[in-house]
Amino acid sequence: MKIGFIGAGNMGRAIIDGWLKVAAVSPKDIYIHSAHKASYEPYAKQNGLNAVDSNLAVAKAADVVVLAVKPNIALDALKEVQAALTTGKWVITMVSGLNLADYATVVPNVPVLRIMPNVNVAIGAGMTALIGNAALTAEQYAAGQKLFDAIGATSEVAEKDFSTFSALAGSSPAYVYFFIDAMARAGVKHGLSKAAATKIAAQATLGSAEMVLKSDKIPFDLIDQVSSPGGTTVAGLLAMEEAGFMTSVVKGIDATIAKELGE
Repeated sequence: MKIGFIGAGNMGRAIIDGWLKVAAVSPKDIYIHSAHKASYEPYAKQNGLNAVDSNLAVAKAADVVVLAVKPNIALDALKEVQAALTTGKWVITMVSGLNLADYATVVPNVPVLRIMPNVNVAIGAGMTALIGNAALTAEQYAAGQKLFDAIGATSEVAEKDFSTFSALAGSSPAYVYFFIDAMARAGVKHGLSKAAATKIAAQATLGSAEMVLKSDKIPFDLIDQVSSPGGTTVAGLLAMEEAGFMTSVVKGIDATIAKELGE
């Protein structure tokens, strides 16, 4: 399967990097074009990809066209390649803020898989939401799901919930990095080097996330397992909550969703 990228920004490259890392897609089967020739051509050369000179060339060469551009130019980009989206070809779009109904105004009969990945796809640990339009076949949906399962996990999400998913999965890596950095700074406060404290905090966060995913317990039950009566963990948890830890996290997610919805 030949895959073409219209747009080669950070998220597009994160997906490509992830696929190449796990050999899910051969570099010779990836075609890319973007408005920034000085950026995408060296990237293509470095990774053995096919750099082509137009969006139309991408659509002609590919079986699947990945739309990875900003929302304000996404529909124009599709109009540009509409004639090349012949029978059997389909589109994957990661453009935020546009619904499947928006694409139907430009390519009404073209199968479209809408996705919302996060940047962790670059290391094979991503989380990607999926939803297809009525023209997308079960086989095409399965092929798309397989591509993103190769670089993390996937979840079919109702389109009305994409904004919430974006906050919980798309933006949240930044929040987790913020949390890890805050923990590391506390370690520095008490005498550790920043590098050592960051490694400790990051590994603890990684292990805790894996425990949540592998356990049949809810996170609060796991908290209780770590919290001995009258112990140090309880003292820390109470101090965090007194400072508004849970409320600040919820407010951060609320703000992200509101921004996504343009409120």
